[in-house]
Amino acid sequence: MRGTRHTAGVDRVAPGGYILDMTDLVTEAPAGLDPVLQILIAPHPSLKQRAIPVLPSDRQSVSALVPRMFDAMYRAPGIGLAAPQVGSRLRLVVVDLMPGDKRQPIVLINPEIVAVSTELFTREEGCLSLPGQYADVTRPAEVRVRYLDEKGAKRDISADGLLAACLQHEIDHLDGVLFIDHLSPLKRNMIMRRLAKEQRLKDL
Repeated sequence: MRGTRHTAGVDRVAPGGYILDMTDLVTEAPAGLDPVLQILIAPHPSLKQRAIPVLPSDRQSVSALVPRMFDAMYRAPGIGLAAPQVGSRLRLVVVDLMPGDKRQPIVLINPEIVAVSTELFTREEGCLSLPGQYADVTRPAEVRVRYLDEKGAKRDISADGLLAACLQHEIDHLDGVLFIDHLSPLKRNMIMRRLAKEQRLKDL
């Protein structure tokens, strides 16, 4: 998820994140061999595929992928990134709202939304896979998410505000859903046409 722009009528309060003990692993790109991960741009077909659960046998792959995902997200820059956005089929999400401009990374493996509020909230969203495109999206105002951390421990996180929107946005990616899929067909098509035009101009 790309950080939201400041537009009248949309809440911009960013609550604190969930601090993990792997901060030293994600402050810069892995040294040496691996290039920066490429973030896929819509309508890349991989963005519409449903991700598969991470298994214990995937631990090494996840350990290698997580710092590279954070590096790509920070460089973009963004506040959330899902594995399908970098071509991986694993159910893996990284998030960092950077409250107070300090990195507080969250790693969510096999995240699952287990509770949502009846109250809804509309917030402007953007996406690293739809660069430069923004739209108001209505979602539950509060959520509770169950997931595994980078050590495989079971965790729950309750969130509201920007963090709630970001978690829902990134978990959507794991199911092949983009934020524009929450819009009317007219608005969705307008954004996709605008994105395609901007990408063509960029490639000139």
